[in-house]
Amino acid sequence: MIRKVIQIDEEKCNGCGICAGACHEGAIEVIGGKAKLVRDDFCDGLGDCLPSCPQGAISFVEREAAAYDEAAVERNRQQKEAFAGGRRAAGQCPGSTVRTFERPTTSAENAVDTIAPAHASTVAIPVPSRLSNWPVQIKLAPTQAPYFEGADLLIAADCCAFSYGNFHADFIRDRICLIGCPKLDGTDYSEKLTEIITGNGVKSVTITRMKVPCCGGLERMAIEALRASGKLIPWQVVTFSLDGRILD
Repeated sequence: MIRKVIQIDEEKCNGCGICAGACHEGAIEVIGGKAKLVRDDFCDGLGDCLPSCPQGAISFVEREAAAYDEAAVERNRQQKEAFAGGRRAAGQCPGSTVRTFERPTTSAENAVDTIAPAHASTVAIPVPSRLSNWPVQIKLAPTQAPYFEGADLLIAADCCAFSYGNFHADFIRDRICLIGCPKLDGTDYSEKLTEIITGNGVKSVTITRMKVPCCGGLERMAIEALRASGKLIPWQVVTFSLDGRILD
């Protein structure tokens, strides 16, 4: 039958995955770094995904397509819930248990980590971790936890710590850290971040990202959450180059 379905322009798509999160029917998946319409019969033609795309890569098109199958969508939803429920029934993942770490001051806390040649005899001084909360993945983090109250919140693209060598000392230190990747996670975290900022008395927000297009999705989510919270709190965005320099 000829009907209206979405069309994704792969040239414009940056693979952030926000549209996949906005599609309640599960018609969109990120495959090979690009959003794809994986099931015509899952697309209801209403276009909830259109306004969520920051690149304007989604539009409507009328073409030959299978009819929207609400029963198939429901079966798919139930299968996903059953899978998730099975994992929960086996016990909560230890990696998602809320924890707080005390980080005592040590003589080595201000040490600068250097990379010595392989043949050098220099003994490296251990650089202490600055992480004070767990979990750190946005998808695993609770929306309320004691460590969020009055926190200086760091929302970081998860590549930042690997690119910028002194990330712990300069950014994680004295902040509560949450990390994510919109391209790989395939989830819009705006609503969850709004709940965290609104419900916990967060004092400030620092957003760190890489100078790559997909990181713009995380920046957008964080800024949307700040606006939706209705709070006037200080915030900043710090961008890193791929070789680990601070660009702004």
